[in-house]
Amino acid sequence: METVTQPESLPRAVRRRARAEITAEIVEVARRHLSTVGAAGLSLRAVARELGMASSAVYRYVASRDDLLTLLIIDSFDALGAWAEDAERPVPRERTTDRWLAICHGVRDWALAHPYEYALIYGSPVPGYVAPPTTVGPATRVTALLSGVLADLPAAPASASDGAAPDVTATGGAGDGWRAALGPTREFMPAGLSDDVLIQGLMAWMLLFGSVSFELFGHLHQVIDDDPELRRAFFTEEATRIGALVGVPAGAA
Repeated sequence: METVTQPESLPRAVRRRARAEITAEIVEVARRHLSTVGAAGLSLRAVARELGMASSAVYRYVASRDDLLTLLIIDSFDALGAWAEDAERPVPRERTTDRWLAICHGVRDWALAHPYEYALIYGSPVPGYVAPPTTVGPATRVTALLSGVLADLPAAPASASDGAAPDVTATGGAGDGWRAALGPTREFMPAGLSDDVLIQGLMAWMLLFGSVSFELFGHLHQVIDDDPELRRAFFTEEATRIGALVGVPAGAA
C-alpha cells in the first residue's frame, strides 16, 4: 500500500522558515567574527549580543560553540565547492585541461576573496574541536571535481613518448592497503571512479590546497613577486604542472 505524505501545516512551515532564517543570521554574524577573533575565539554569547538576543535564545537554534563551528565549516566547504563548480561548468567537457585550470583558479579565487573562511577549513585546527562526519561530504566537492576531470581523460598511450605524462599508477611496493584506506572518501565520490583515479584526485587536491595555503598565509612573500598578475601567472603554471603529475596534458584540451 502506498504511503501518502501529509502536507506540512502552515504553522509548522512558518516555524521551520523562521528557524532557518534565524539560524542563518547566527551563522552570518559568526562568519564576521572569524575576521576579528578567529575560529578559536568564537563565542555564542558574543554572537547573541550582536543579534540583540539572550544567550539562552541563541542556544535554542545552535546548541554549542562546536555546533556553530560545524555550521560554519559546512557553509564554507559548500561555498568553495560551488565556486569551483561554477568556474568549471561553462567549459566543454572534452576540454579537460581547461576544466582543470578553471577548477584550480576557482579554488584560489575563492580563497583570496574569503581568507577567513579558508583559514577555518584549511588553517590550524581549533583546539578541542572534532569535525563530525557531516562535514566530509561538503569537503570532498572539489576532490570530486578534480577526479571527474581525471576520469574523463583519454586512455594513456601504450608506450611513453616525449611530453607524455608520467606513470602515476605504480604502487611503489605499498601493496593494496592504500585501496582500503580510500573507504571513507569513496562514500562521497561519484560512482564508478577507479581507485587509481581517486588517489590521483586526492594527490592533486593536496598539492592544490598546499599551493593556495602557502600563498594565502604569506609563505610566498619575498619568494614569488607580489604583483597580482605575476602571482596569477605563477599559479597557472603551478596548476598546470600539478595536473601533469596526475596525467592532465599540459597545453592541450
